[in-house]
Amino acid sequence: MSAQSLKPGWKMVKFGDIAQNVAVRVDPADAKTDVYVGLEHLDPSTIHLRQWGHPTDVTGQKLAFKKGDVIFGRRRAYQRKLAVAEFDGICSAHAMVVRAKPKMILPEFLPFFLQSDMFMERAIEISVGSLSPTINWKTLKVQEFPLPTLDEQKRIAEILWAADEAVSAYQEALNQINIASQIRLEHILNTLNCSELSLPDVLSGSPESGCSAPSSSDETGHWVLSLAALSSNGYVRGNLKPVAKTNKMIGATLSKGDLLISRSNTVELVGFAGIFDEDRTDVSFPDTMMRLPVNTQKALPDYLELVLLSNRGRRHMMKTASGTSSSMKKINRKTLAEFRFPVPDPATQKRIVSESNEQKRHREAIANHVSKTQIMLSLFSNETIGAAHV
Repeated sequence: MSAQSLKPGWKMVKFGDIAQNVAVRVDPADAKTDVYVGLEHLDPSTIHLRQWGHPTDVTGQKLAFKKGDVIFGRRRAYQRKLAVAEFDGICSAHAMVVRAKPKMILPEFLPFFLQSDMFMERAIEISVGSLSPTINWKTLKVQEFPLPTLDEQKRIAEILWAADEAVSAYQEALNQINIASQIRLEHILNTLNCSELSLPDVLSGSPESGCSAPSSSDETGHWVLSLAALSSNGYVRGNLKPVAKTNKMIGATLSKGDLLISRSNTVELVGFAGIFDEDRTDVSFPDTMMRLPVNTQKALPDYLELVLLSNRGRRHMMKTASGTSSSMKKINRKTLAEFRFPVPDPATQKRIVSESNEQKRHREAIANHVSKTQIMLSLFSNETIGAAHV
């Protein structure tokens, strides 16, 4: 882009002239903070830092950041991970601590500038490495970008922060509704006047193991679920990987209505359950999941899914998960068999499921609104920041 084609007042600048790379290295043991931010703590859907770890969780030198700095994921930039620090702390060396030079770019404008398609596309383009492409500061600092005047930056930033505040408010409302729904379900389960049964009591057979899924780089006409298909909200469509159509994989083919549970994942995610709700016969489940053959004369699959995802179910799964790995944990048939829960009559189960589904529809409506607002925020950001030419 030539300077002649820019909007009035805009100019081409090198990134190193408007922002600095703060590379202060710190040993976690010497860090005077309780906050450690890894790339896993950065959420690509927001510029806010909503989760973090503790310096005792990690070893090796890290980077120090100050309140107001932007923590930018320079490794695998295509994940679009960044966050504005609201306090001091340390972060992964796979991130980059970026600090605005206020005479050139306003600190409140910088995070939106970094989040724009214009910047992200260039960041991805200059990343080096095949397995974990990474941005080098020496390369990034000489890249040229169009930049508006400080007054224009202020105007754009005020609009974007207002939109971001609206997204955050809706997201917080959604979080509170999720908490309230779990509390309501917990109360219902604790006050049911019925017998408690163990999981095997409501199954027609033993939990079935999935099939080992060797990856395939080509589409094969058959698919296997990834672990992301099971979440705190049940089954999530679209998490499929192509897989070789072997006899064993065909034997693990799913049918609509099958109830699945993850048997291997992180301690926070292991034991997530979901009902496969797709009307297709070309999807199997992997050996990191189990299929639960529900005896529908005793329990509704939807009720069982609800109980497994309840606070009661999550407590059991996280408590009984085991394994030598510090990150990956497993549950098995024995630990599943120890899970006990109330099993009321079918009519009561239907009522509980119906109430939960109604709440779920309200949550999905709010989540959809959050998503649309985020899209509008992104579109406006790209139209104002990226559309620099006349």
